[in-house]
Amino acid sequence: MMPLWDLHRGDGPLIVNVPHAGTFAPPAIAARLTTAGQAWPDTDWHVEKLYAFARDEGATLLCATHSRYVVDLNRDPSGAALYAGADNTEVCPTRTFANEPIYEEGGAPAQEESVHRIAAYFWPYHDTLAAEIERVRARHGYAVLLDGHSIRSEVPRFFAGRLPDLNLGTADGASCAPALQAQAADVLAGANGLTHVVNGRFKGGWITRRYGRPAEGVHALQLEVGQRCYMDEAPPYPWDAKRATALSDVLRKLVAVLAAWRPPA
Repeated sequence: MMPLWDLHRGDGPLIVNVPHAGTFAPPAIAARLTTAGQAWPDTDWHVEKLYAFARDEGATLLCATHSRYVVDLNRDPSGAALYAGADNTEVCPTRTFANEPIYEEGGAPAQEESVHRIAAYFWPYHDTLAAEIERVRARHGYAVLLDGHSIRSEVPRFFAGRLPDLNLGTADGASCAPALQAQAADVLAGANGLTHVVNGRFKGGWITRRYGRPAEGVHALQLEVGQRCYMDEAPPYPWDAKRATALSDVLRKLVAVLAAWRPPA
């Protein structure tokens, strides 16, 4: 059986979480997917590779192995929308970001199956993430969570035009200390040749909002990266090492800042 995650435990206060880079689906699910669904177009391609260096910086790195089409780990399991009034995908998605059906006719999960998937895939992952946050907080007195994501630079279903390259979300400042947001934003502002925004279209998903509790010593930030910064956005979605140079540089600086930050005494 495919494990639900890959986990590297670090000794530092930073946890990097990558919930959407997986491409595995159990055979009983994969067999019902359309051709579009089987291509996994909405994967956060190569994000686990982007942050692999964080292990050598003392960070904990948690990466999901299963596709977001099995269950979306960054959606509210109750079904509540992340963004009121906007188009939102489900915790068990049925359409791609391009509005194509993920499942063959009659194959989409019914409510009972969705409930089962949440129990079998969603909560075990989140139990592990919560345990790692608590382990780090117990060791250091606080924890910093960076939720790492990427998306195609143009997705008309969700936003008009072209997305900035670096999209920092902190639930409008509610999920982390203001000083931490400011330091992270400064790093992004200094990125060579890359555009950025703070709490723009992507303000942080369910993970950022659930775990970001600054008053309790847990500070969460989400970074959504435009995929054009490091890869070809067309199938088969190859990594582009030359294109990734500037992004890799800013991610190293961001991880260093987040790992070195300390809450005020």
